[in-house]
Amino acid sequence: MLKPIRRINCSDALVACRGLQEALANWLCEPTTSANDITNANLTLRVATQTEANWLWAFLQKIDKEKSLLSRAQTVAAMSGANKKLLRDWIDAISTLTDQFQANPPVWPGVRPAIPLPSWQAFKELMEAFYEKGLRSGLPYLANGTPVATGGVTYMQFVQEFRNAHRLNSNTDAREVCVFCGGPLDDIEVDHWLAKSEYPLFSVSPDNLAPICGRCNSSGNKGTKPVHDQGRFTDWYHPYLRHPKGSVRLDYDLQTSSIKFSTIDPGDTPKALNLNRLLNLTERWTREFKAEYVKHQRTLIERERRRVNRGQPRHSQNDIADYLQTEQDDLLVTEPYYEIHHVLFTATLEPSRLAAWHAELELVL
Repeated sequence: MLKPIRRINCSDALVACRGLQEALANWLCEPTTSANDITNANLTLRVATQTEANWLWAFLQKIDKEKSLLSRAQTVAAMSGANKKLLRDWIDAISTLTDQFQANPPVWPGVRPAIPLPSWQAFKELMEAFYEKGLRSGLPYLANGTPVATGGVTYMQFVQEFRNAHRLNSNTDAREVCVFCGGPLDDIEVDHWLAKSEYPLFSVSPDNLAPICGRCNSSGNKGTKPVHDQGRFTDWYHPYLRHPKGSVRLDYDLQTSSIKFSTIDPGDTPKALNLNRLLNLTERWTREFKAEYVKHQRTLIERERRRVNRGQPRHSQNDIADYLQTEQDDLLVTEPYYEIHHVLFTATLEPSRLAAWHAELELVL
């Protein structure tokens, strides 16, 4: 999380939808709610406005995997009273997520509720659909959270607003930067910080969504890996609730020829280690460092060859230093991998490294 991450204008719409999710889930878990009770008329009594009730009823008619979402809701409503209580208690417990990043947080469940798997699967698919079916086609809310029959916030609007709010260069033709790794924002994917497959009630929570690069979100990097230690968040950062906020730093370790990722406050070291393992940052940043190193090494070799061929004086060590210093001075903070490239030039400007580069150029014929 090299770059700042903040909520965007349409976050209030996602908050409102998160409330709609929870209202539906809690109603389904009431002991007196049966499968036959799930009607448009009853929904009208359970949510704040008729607009939301109408949207929710239409939402439940959507088909997913050859079954309606209504059938999922009916499966949840048909659970025993004991299983409903287990699910309701789990919902109440995970809703304390914000408190987990304060002092003395309450107990937070690190696993799903102990209800029968078919019931959990129905609940999970129903809640996930608020993202997969609801957000993608349009929520019943304007950006400020006001209910609306048509023209509500969509997935594309959310992604575009996030990109616009996090652009480092206002020119829309400029390269964009991933807020997690600082690399190029290519193949954009929306990450659920807490995997929606395990915590489906956060499928549209604005504190749980971040458009990032496909490399960060791949299964080999973050994917759906856990971001807590069996329900404890003490040693974990969070994109919105506990961002590093400039408390991490990058250095180059000459002994291991790799980027070193550390924190200014030693107490934050476990968080940095977990973030590094989650995203494989030092491995990826080291690859970029080495590739850029080779690029500039090759540039100087080609320049030296042209000088020799033209009968011009060879590069002096000061010439090499001037080249590297100019390249460092010309780095743009708005470009991908700015931090990595800055570390590169700091490392190569060290006297021993300059001397090594100068010796290499002397071998060019």
